[in-house]
Amino acid sequence: MSADEQVLNYPIPNDAALDPPAEWAELRGKCPVAHVTLPSGDRATLLTRYEDVKQVLADPRFTRLLNAPDAARLSATEDGGLFNSEMATIIPDGGEEHQHWRRLVGKWFTAKRMNALRPVMAQIAEDLIDDMVRCGAPGDLKASLGFPLPVYVICDMLGVPAEDRDRFSYWSDTLLNLTRYGKEEIEAAQAEFFQYMSDHLAAKRSEPGEDLLSELIAAGGPEDGGLNDLQILVTGMALLVAGHETTANMIGKMVSMLLADRSRWEALLADPSLIRTAVEESLRLDANSGFGLPRYLKEETEVSGEHLPKGTTVICSMAAANRDVSAFEDAERFDLTRSPNPHLAFGAGAHSCLGQALARTELQVVLEVLLRKLPSLELAVPVEELERVEGLAVGGLRTVPVRW
Repeated sequence: MSADEQVLNYPIPNDAALDPPAEWAELRGKCPVAHVTLPSGDRATLLTRYEDVKQVLADPRFTRLLNAPDAARLSATEDGGLFNSEMATIIPDGGEEHQHWRRLVGKWFTAKRMNALRPVMAQIAEDLIDDMVRCGAPGDLKASLGFPLPVYVICDMLGVPAEDRDRFSYWSDTLLNLTRYGKEEIEAAQAEFFQYMSDHLAAKRSEPGEDLLSELIAAGGPEDGGLNDLQILVTGMALLVAGHETTANMIGKMVSMLLADRSRWEALLADPSLIRTAVEESLRLDANSGFGLPRYLKEETEVSGEHLPKGTTVICSMAAANRDVSAFEDAERFDLTRSPNPHLAFGAGAHSCLGQALARTELQVVLEVLLRKLPSLELAVPVEELERVEGLAVGGLRTVPVRW
């Protein structure tokens, strides 16, 4: 690489809460395979075009575990966060073992199961909105609804008692917010969480319920085609963490996008059958989805005509790919009726998001209940005043101030 070639810092700085950085369009047009410097100072390769991102995410030669000695470190302080530590290796990363794990756990995340959960989700959403309204306007939609709802739903699926939901919420936060808490507090929370799950699994063994963990236990150990105890425990922890922060943030961003141009909200009030496509379009146009998916290349390959040597760390920007004009007509426009909408918000291939039916259902239910209960909902601050959360692997807004 020539000395005068400019290397972008990544993540690309951006002040606008809901709009993409201008660099995305430039990179897609002129430099779809770009060299970037990560917060750690390490180099990586950034992909921004739809076809390239889709190709890499579906290619088994690109692994999601960044624990190889020559893999780029994402941050300078990385000392074994939850998913690059030994815990990350307990759930198989690839091949037949990973497919087997996905089949066992994925049975709980089918669209059919999610439809059965809809009434539970709707009741949780109703209760949370009632609480927010009781406290008076303006309220913070993120804190009142966005954050608690996904935790309460996953607790329901894991058979965790309702009174323990707030502890779960705190543990999940400490495992994801490596900037908000000190190392000692994070380690203490991890230990508490681990102990709680161990005790919870022991209780499920003696008294199984109608929940995901009871069913994983009932499937037997590895010799019976099931998972071992540690894998079940880590699966429970991973599902809580993975399903919490992403959906919690997306609820706030989706509602903000729909209220930022109130004609979108009015259109949904006039025709609630558009809720499904509105959710998909919000996922596609989310310009603040976080870091993107890092992948480590175990053998050399080619992307967009560029040679990538073995040992390259690639960052797939699904959010940039989702605005690619070669894949989406009028790609920058928010189209409430867009269908089909083959966006990459949930990834692609063997590692596409296991919980995507859960996330979709939660987003649809939240929108249904909000439109019904608070038709006059509006942002309580100008869009320009919405602030991004900085320094996390997942993107979101600090608060979503609303009135009704």
